[in-house]
Amino acid sequence: MKMSYNKLWKLLIDKQMKKSDLRKKAGISSSSLAKLTKDENVTTDVLAKICRELNCDVSDIMEFIPDTEDDIITASKDIEP
Repeated sequence: MKMSYNKLWKLLIDKQMKKSDLRKKAGISSSSLAKLTKDENVTTDVLAKICRELNCDVSDIMEFIPDTEDDIITASKDIEP
C-alpha cells in the first residue's frame, strides 16, 4: 500500500498556507516535508506535529492507497476475524 498526503495539501490550500509555513509552524524538518511531498513514510511524531498545528486528525491529512487488487484482497484478509 502507498501513502497519500493529498488531503494534507488540500487542507493547506483551504487554510491558505504554504508548505514552508507548515514546516516552520509545526516544527518539522525540510527532509520530513520532502518525504511528505513524495508520499513517503514519515514518523508518527511528524504526523502528530502537523495535526497539532492544523487542529485535525491524522485521517484528515493522509490515507492509504492500495497498489493493486491483490493489496485490496490482502488488506481485507488482515481485518477479518
